[in-house]
Amino acid sequence: MNYRHAYHAGNFADVVKHTVLCRLVEYLKQKDKPFRVIDTHAGIGRYDLASVEAGKTGEWQGGVGRLFEATLEPRAAALLQPYLQAVRAENPDGGLRCYPGSPLIVRHLLRKQDRLTAIELHPEDAARLKAVFAGDFQTRVIELDGWLALGAHLPPKEKRGLVLVDPPFEGEGEFPRLVENLRRAHRRWPGGIYALWYPVKDRKAVAAFRAALKETGIPKLFDIGFEIRPASNEPSLDGSGLVVVNPPFTLEGELRIMLPALHRLLAAEQPSRWTVDWLAGE
Repeated sequence: MNYRHAYHAGNFADVVKHTVLCRLVEYLKQKDKPFRVIDTHAGIGRYDLASVEAGKTGEWQGGVGRLFEATLEPRAAALLQPYLQAVRAENPDGGLRCYPGSPLIVRHLLRKQDRLTAIELHPEDAARLKAVFAGDFQTRVIELDGWLALGAHLPPKEKRGLVLVDPPFEGEGEFPRLVENLRRAHRRWPGGIYALWYPVKDRKAVAAFRAALKETGIPKLFDIGFEIRPASNEPSLDGSGLVVVNPPFTLEGELRIMLPALHRLLAAEQPSRWTVDWLAGE
């Protein structure tokens, strides 16, 4: 899987990840106190859906392309509105040409007292991300290995906030690496909200990952699964997941409204399913 995100921006996995991300940020905004969002694998920030890369896969057409003009039942529409507003803000002419990555989506939602730290290792991508946020005093872009940020940048001075960990899963060992780095980060900042994205390609690897998370002893672990097709004979992205540490008490109820609506739009084949599951806690 070539994981330059330009090939995959706006696909079903992005839609699910970013809609949950928006609900987490909206929850943090319920208090006046400032917070910080740390995006450890931030990418380039803005993706052109008419680019050669996006055109090669067309994945966005089965993701944000289906949701952008969909008619949703009122409760789901209300919960998805912050996400859709962020996407529409990048497309002022009314069509769908640009897709905002996680740092731009977060930035769209922040209040004047909140801050964003966007971290990207790839030099060219980091340079493009810095250009997107040039002159923005609320956003700091750092060229750095995002895994290192889980030590060096925690806890943030605001003592409130969210860490999004969205690694590329380009090589072997990413699941154990995710578990170990979460364990280390949680020791430094046990009160933070963490959102960890993972692909559903190898079902055995996902099951082992979930079991390893349970063994960390972290007291509140909430797992969100979203599959668009049954397990394939050949490895493919059949689904994705998001593990949320210290989830807001509102999140599960919101997901039970959002995820059925998203699954009806985005599922490619049946049987497929969405799931919410407490790995530890509630």
